[in-house]
Amino acid sequence: MFTGCGTALVTPFRRDLSLDEEALRRLLRRQIDAGIDFLVPCGTTGESPTLSHEEQVRVVKITVEEARGKVPVVAGAGGNNTAHVVEMAREFASCGANCILSVAPYYNKPTQEGLYQHYKALAEAVSLPIILYNIPGRTGVNIEPATLVRLAQVGNIVGVKEASGNISQMATILAAVPKDFAVLSGDDGITLPLMALGGRGMISVASNEIPAEMAHIAKLANANDFAAARELHNRWFPLMEVNFIETNPIPVKSALALMGLCEPVFRLPLVPPKSENLAKIRNVLESTGLLTQKIYAAS
Repeated sequence: MFTGCGTALVTPFRRDLSLDEEALRRLLRRQIDAGIDFLVPCGTTGESPTLSHEEQVRVVKITVEEARGKVPVVAGAGGNNTAHVVEMAREFASCGANCILSVAPYYNKPTQEGLYQHYKALAEAVSLPIILYNIPGRTGVNIEPATLVRLAQVGNIVGVKEASGNISQMATILAAVPKDFAVLSGDDGITLPLMALGGRGMISVASNEIPAEMAHIAKLANANDFAAARELHNRWFPLMEVNFIETNPIPVKSALALMGLCEPVFRLPLVPPKSENLAKIRNVLESTGLLTQKIYAAS
């Protein structure tokens, strides 16, 4: 179920900062039509910290409705309050989500034992499969390989989104976890190295803009056609790179707005990109031909 490319979806807002359900449905249909392998609503790319509980539930429900069983829905339920994460995960399960993606607790910096107990409690509270999300650059804590190996023994913990940026750590993980444990890249730019080591795919930011292309990169790599995957990766690497010219999801949402797919609206503390960075984003979109895809806004 969790092989290939999943999209860490942006959450579109209207000018009045309310949830733009119509735009969300358009974005979801575009993803599904392009052949994405799974959908990931309410992650940090979806600005989940600024979504109310009710809005998060609504986003997951809409995603499930649009997916119609065609692709799995991996709902983001993470945070630094274990009881609240459990509550969210249970509610997302009742909405019809197929899996939970749960980012490591941030700011309170639990020990490795604390991380283990946090995820074990979550796994015991819901029957859905769970993918862990390790992104120490934003959480301040690293799920170390030894802890991940322990967690991989918990029945419904089925994978990890690895965004440590540490290739050596990724190699250690892949050598140690069971073969059916899905190791997914959380960094578009280093997906191919991870997959060459045995990773299964990616949870992507760039697939918001280019879902078909990112899904094809993962498909080629899973077929061991790394020459073709590398060629496609190199073509789209400027987009992957510019997506992190400022804090994610500022650049990707700005790019989608330039493509006519959503409004360039963020909730504080996120703000629009600097004018010079917006110009760089536009230049990449122009050079890759993505500004011609505004037709999707009306589909």
